[in-house]
Amino acid sequence: MSFRIITATLLALALSACGEQSVEQETASQSADTSQSAEAREPQAQTLTVYKSPTCGCCEDWIVHLEEKGFQTTAEHPDDMRTKKTELNIAPQYGSCHTGVSESGYVFEGHVPAKLVQQFLDNPPENALGLAVPRMPVGSPGMEMGDRFDPYDVLLLKTDGSSEVYARIEQPEQQY
Repeated sequence: MSFRIITATLLALALSACGEQSVEQETASQSADTSQSAEAREPQAQTLTVYKSPTCGCCEDWIVHLEEKGFQTTAEHPDDMRTKKTELNIAPQYGSCHTGVSESGYVFEGHVPAKLVQQFLDNPPENALGLAVPRMPVGSPGMEMGDRFDPYDVLLLKTDGSSEVYARIEQPEQQY
């Protein structure tokens, strides 16, 4: 998608460029404009600490998903995940196999798509604790199983312990 935006930007600049400039000047100007607009669009890399079992493969796959979408991650392996989730105020009904925590303290429980993590971090709702995908839905990021996919809800966890649907994922393409 970034390639399409850059290509479109370059094409627009080329079509609107003044015919009096040399090819070298046009190319330098286009490169500067493109890099500035790309920098303005791309968010700073966010870092998540992911608490997980050292032997869980789907947790590793979720970490890869995050990193492919520009996140930086650090994995930690607490002795007792239930205690860690309790410390983070994640109620048992929202539980999954791993928990990501942002630098600002928001939690991302389970197989939350990276694009929704970023959307949330760009504009955190008031009184939000974070997002959760309870259990382990087949086809969610890190839980891919060929063409199999089960629709699922991404829940907004609130600091008062309640939740509401933040996003409904009906099709695999909505995750990316």
